[in-house]
Amino acid sequence: MVLEAFLVKKNEPNWLAVLRTVMPLGLSYIPIGLACGVLLHAAGFNHLLTALISVLVFSGGAQFLIASMLTINAPMTTIILMMFFLELRYALLGSSLSRYLKGQPLPFIFAFAFSMNDENYAVNYLKFATDKHWKPTQALLVEHYSLLFWTVSNIIGSLIGSALTINLSVVDFALTALFIYMAVMQTKSRLTILVCALSGVLTIFFLVLMKSTLGLVVATLIASLTGYFIERHLLARKPESHLLYKVHDPTSQTAMEESDK
Repeated sequence: MVLEAFLVKKNEPNWLAVLRTVMPLGLSYIPIGLACGVLLHAAGFNHLLTALISVLVFSGGAQFLIASMLTINAPMTTIILMMFFLELRYALLGSSLSRYLKGQPLPFIFAFAFSMNDENYAVNYLKFATDKHWKPTQALLVEHYSLLFWTVSNIIGSLIGSALTINLSVVDFALTALFIYMAVMQTKSRLTILVCALSGVLTIFFLVLMKSTLGLVVATLIASLTGYFIERHLLARKPESHLLYKVHDPTSQTAMEESDK
């Protein structure tokens, strides 16, 4: 079924072919977008602001971060810095697609970069890598479709939130549970677990030391850089280190046995 969604039928209009390609992604946005809209409304965003932030900050992680930081009355500078470092990964993602966008005008590049996120990047990268007929204009349309699904879901979630009375303590719990889920799903190796634990310890330390949510930024930077340098060292000198083994890889035990031999 997934492969069928990526196949383009002959004589099919371009807009319909791209919509069929992005439909699985768009449907997956609906429940998360609804939850994000509800939480943004609970954090003080009206329907218009929810729509604006959905378009201007096209990132579920960033929007959930904004909602969580606003509920604890974090200063705007801290929120901006946290968003900057959270979204910095798009520079790397965009660079991997740059070879497919050669010759495109600057306004097109700007529009493409503005509406790119993790999920539509994955769809477009797969299409560019497997379909030699996939065009940059189709890739841009994928981004716009996904943005439409996300924005509409956020707005509907905001409307639902306006009809409900939500205790902010419940919002804090929901956001904490969401970020724990996101951290677990992104855990790929034992080194990731180590960096997460280090980040938690550093966060508590710097929040107490600095008495400001800016400690979150400092802890994130230190933990990320520490993890980067450890991984770089292990890959260069100890590629068989147990810290690099995948947590969910069923062959990891076999790899450990082979390395012991």
